[in-house]
Amino acid sequence: MYCPRPSRMSRRALAASLALPLLLSPALAQETIKVGLVAALSGQSAKSGEAITRGLQVAIDEINAAGGVLGKKLELVRRDDESNPAKGLVAARELVQREKVAVFFGGIDTPVSMAIVPFANSAKAPFMGVWAAGTPITRNGAAENYVFRVSAVDELVDEAMVAQAVKKGAKKPGLMLINNPWGESNEAGLKKALGAGSIAMAGVEKFGNDDLDMVPQLTRLKEAGADAIFLVGNVQPAAQIMKSLDKMGWTVPVVSHWGPAGGRFTELGGPRAETVDMVQTYSFSGKLSPKGETVLAALKAKYPEIKTLADVTPAVGIANAYDAMHLSALAIAKAGSTDGTAIRKAFYEIGPYQGLIKSYAKPFSATNHDALSKDDYIFTRFKGIEIVPLTD
Repeated sequence: MYCPRPSRMSRRALAASLALPLLLSPALAQETIKVGLVAALSGQSAKSGEAITRGLQVAIDEINAAGGVLGKKLELVRRDDESNPAKGLVAARELVQREKVAVFFGGIDTPVSMAIVPFANSAKAPFMGVWAAGTPITRNGAAENYVFRVSAVDELVDEAMVAQAVKKGAKKPGLMLINNPWGESNEAGLKKALGAGSIAMAGVEKFGNDDLDMVPQLTRLKEAGADAIFLVGNVQPAAQIMKSLDKMGWTVPVVSHWGPAGGRFTELGGPRAETVDMVQTYSFSGKLSPKGETVLAALKAKYPEIKTLADVTPAVGIANAYDAMHLSALAIAKAGSTDGTAIRKAFYEIGPYQGLIKSYAKPFSATNHDALSKDDYIFTRFKGIEIVPLTD
């Protein structure tokens, strides 16, 4: 069959039509603005990753229903760090370099976040902490700091823990700390807070994530005259500490950081787990604000497995992530782009925002990358699998 030779004009048209998909591909890839999450989605702290995911997703649904950001819908891309710093760093690189996320969020583990911080700053990629409380995460000394946080800060938590122990009558507390950077951060903070109050310390004991018997460390503290225990550790070792106290028959008060909230603490730790005073930033129990009622209703609608308040656990992960997502969306909108440097600058320009945890006046500044203060902390206890505020 004879096919006429195409004219020069038709050849140009043909070439243009063939190139069209190539020209459209980048645009199609940018139909959404991606935000990332690096968190424990498996293992003993998986409930923390689940809570963070729920908080982020409910906020994203609200933002998208209102038209999105910069005319585009937000899309959440998750990676499991397995509570492993090396895996967390790899996941962060993948989210930033391959997925091109505008902002990415961190999980429960301070060592994982600490591993990510240098990369976030060098890549100029805004990194938002929503759980890990290690003081150096945001106060990292970088000339251009791209790390922000809507969560507790160890140094401030330690002051609150000391005040709570004193209120319970403690005069010579002992420290039980996880042997990693999170434990080190709190050792410095607790010693500073105890010193400021001229309070004696019975001693400092360390433990690992996989330790099963804490009786030796606790015995040394008991013999040194400890009348309260400060506990800093995540679910698994914290549960073993409570089992060891039960084995010893020692009914000393325990004031804890919020690590036990990240998983099955009462299931693993036994009845004594319900006696631990634990720092949190939010609780869905009790009378809620209108915003709290709205978010709780959205959670129940999106996640049918939520039947009671005991299923909205850990609330701190949900609440921190929810507020952090909304603040990040405000920063992206104010920046007018997904450029990391522009978003970092825009975080400082966010004005008032009525959040779930509190009303934020000016959440961030060049000298303060932490949106929450000591006044935003509450003390709670487990009641079964529900975390409820203390009423005393």
